[in-house]
Amino acid sequence: MEASAEAGETGGSSPDSDSYPHSPRMDRNPSPPPSHGSEPEVESDSIGETLYSKHWLFSTLTSLIQTVTEQEDADPEAQVDLSKEDEEKLCKIWDMAMDKDVAGLLQEFKASDILLGAIAKSRSPRLTEICVGILGNMACFPDTCLSISQNEDLGVVLLLLLGDSDPPTILETSRLLLTCLAQPGVAPIWLERVLQQASVCPSLCFIMCSSTNVDLLVKVGELVHKLFDLDEGLMECWVSARPSDADTGSQLHIAPSLLEAAKQVRLESSEGLEVYLHVLQLLTTVDEGVEALVELAGTGEEIWAALCEVVCDDLCQPDDPPVILQEQKGRLAPALAVLCTLSACSDQEYSQTGRNLPLLGTLLRVLQFLRECQQRAREGQDEDGSGNGLKEEEDMQMSALRETAVEFLASMLTNMTKDTMLELLMKGYLGEQACLAAAGSLLPDHRSEVQHLVDLLSEAQSGLSDVVRQKFPELSS
Repeated sequence: MEASAEAGETGGSSPDSDSYPHSPRMDRNPSPPPSHGSEPEVESDSIGETLYSKHWLFSTLTSLIQTVTEQEDADPEAQVDLSKEDEEKLCKIWDMAMDKDVAGLLQEFKASDILLGAIAKSRSPRLTEICVGILGNMACFPDTCLSISQNEDLGVVLLLLLGDSDPPTILETSRLLLTCLAQPGVAPIWLERVLQQASVCPSLCFIMCSSTNVDLLVKVGELVHKLFDLDEGLMECWVSARPSDADTGSQLHIAPSLLEAAKQVRLESSEGLEVYLHVLQLLTTVDEGVEALVELAGTGEEIWAALCEVVCDDLCQPDDPPVILQEQKGRLAPALAVLCTLSACSDQEYSQTGRNLPLLGTLLRVLQFLRECQQRAREGQDEDGSGNGLKEEEDMQMSALRETAVEFLASMLTNMTKDTMLELLMKGYLGEQACLAAAGSLLPDHRSEVQHLVDLLSEAQSGLSDVVRQKFPELSS
């Protein structure tokens, strides 16, 4: 062995020469000896299966406490900018909290209490937004959501944040509340808090009336829709609220606030418009909601005008293919449902048939498109036998759209005059296919209304009435 030889030449001895007489030459550091359990194992710093560090997470939370303590000492009226370094670290936790193991560890570290303290003491809107965002990601998991929801003080603070002046903070707060309301185990906790917290309704109404932030309006609309969908009593309570103080947000009523938000998002977010149309439709399912829409000064007329514009100008145009209804059904069905309710409950001039020829034309077109969609679905099933055609009859939203359009058209036909019929024909709203689709959709439940339509056609354009009678012989009896 070379090492031994060199040692002999120098008169020294190698410590390894006797112990390892046959060891090969080492060109690398030796491997550590195998563990036989005699030494304690070092606990891993990784969080679950991730590469995230427990130590880093804990130290960052500790740093957060120091940050908000320093902000607390600052001028309470002045905003404080969050340092870039602190922002990057906290945003990292925000992202990490989407991992179940991280969310669980955060809860072990009492992160809810730490973040609550940070929110309460924060002088930085960005810091507040990030803290709420972290809680929102943690709430995606049932166990951590339950723990967060059971924190009474945190619940109060979060609902008060809906009245904050910072849109990103309100956006994250709304997202967190939606996440909690989506979990049946904790939704009742939040519904009770919302009912008890008088500031929630005026805060949301103020946002819907005044904000131009489309992302925020969409999220707030989703929150209102979820609340109303889960608790009819809460909806009745909010919709029955009346102005009491001219100096507070409580003067804002829910119905016109919803309308204002719908108008704001109309051109920028079809998703947002659909949300608000569904909320307005929910109002029509309770007597208090219908009264609010009809009786509030000017509200009924404004909603009628706005929804007529949506229906007649944005949706179901003459040059659209019939299948466009699949894309538009989520907006058409609730919009027509609200208009139908207003028409049935009001004798105002704005709802009279003669003043709404474009709306009447749209109803006729919708029924014609629905009939064509159904026909194509049947043809598709007949051709390939797979049943993969457009299954309109199995689509709940399309069925709701059909039912609403039929009821609405029937009510408008009841009071139709010969002059209105002549205008419909002259402006091209009513042709042979539209007549046949309308009659086929309304029969047999609305025979008297169809008969009235055919009688008016006999006076205005007898050839067209003959076509309808030939297709539907029961009208001649």
